[in-house]
Amino acid sequence: MSAISVNQLCKSYDGRQAVDELSFEVQKGETFALLGPNGAGKTTTIEILEGYRKADSGRVSVLGLDPETDGAELKRRTGLVLQTTALEPELTITETITAFARLYREPRDVGAVLVDVNLAHLQDNRVGNLSGGQKRRLEIALGIVGNPELVFLDEPTTGLDPEARRKIWTLIQRLNANGCTIVLSSHYMDEVQALASHMAIMVNGQIAAEGRPLDLQRQHCTHATIRFDADEKLPDGFPAKLAAVTAVQNGHAELVVTNPVPALSTLTSWSQTSGYDLSSISVTRQSLEDIYLQLVSQRQDKPQSDTP
Repeated sequence: MSAISVNQLCKSYDGRQAVDELSFEVQKGETFALLGPNGAGKTTTIEILEGYRKADSGRVSVLGLDPETDGAELKRRTGLVLQTTALEPELTITETITAFARLYREPRDVGAVLVDVNLAHLQDNRVGNLSGGQKRRLEIALGIVGNPELVFLDEPTTGLDPEARRKIWTLIQRLNANGCTIVLSSHYMDEVQALASHMAIMVNGQIAAEGRPLDLQRQHCTHATIRFDADEKLPDGFPAKLAAVTAVQNGHAELVVTNPVPALSTLTSWSQTSGYDLSSISVTRQSLEDIYLQLVSQRQDKPQSDTP
């Protein structure tokens, strides 16, 4: 069942089409990543879904509600975690969460929320004294204290150190495991790969690609790179059909091929007969970030007549 349904959504500003006949669905209980470069239209799309911006045309349903006409009910059933939130620095963590909890009809227990975001041991600390990671966990607490069915997360770990990022990932995964639907906006592809069960890439107000992260990698991956240790040049007797596509630099040899299996078969056979050590060999495919950049570049490089 769909938590969000978007059909032929359009929005323009001063004659510029920011969102162009956009259609996609988010299933209940999944973590859906909506990605795109600056100006792609994703922020406008999310603001329409949240009920903070009016669409020009198209149909949008969020938890079975129309964000434009059912805004008050929608806000009671959703949570928002923005990139930054203005908080009163003199209030304690508990006081801040309690104040937000009073805005909802059936909020979660504040103590349970504190435990969920790993802030129970800091509950009496003032907001102004918190670190960046602690503030981010507090902002997430404010987004979930209303017991939402759906949470919008906008760049949840920007500016945080690796340890703080991983803690927030764990929190998001726990929320999702408990049945909360999550819409994630992030510029970190490793974050998307770790958290999202489904993703869509927006460019020029349209969906450039959509699907599971692993499926998109498989679908759009065009080559593999084989690498092994080597001196300044290829060893004598190296297979001639591979030499033409092999470069040697910085102490390693690198082959870029469409299908690595035949090349690996040739390499290992040569290694066995020549005695050349290939223990360092590795095979890598294009990363999700590579695929993202490739798709964005292809769409942005199209002639202006093909884009909004």
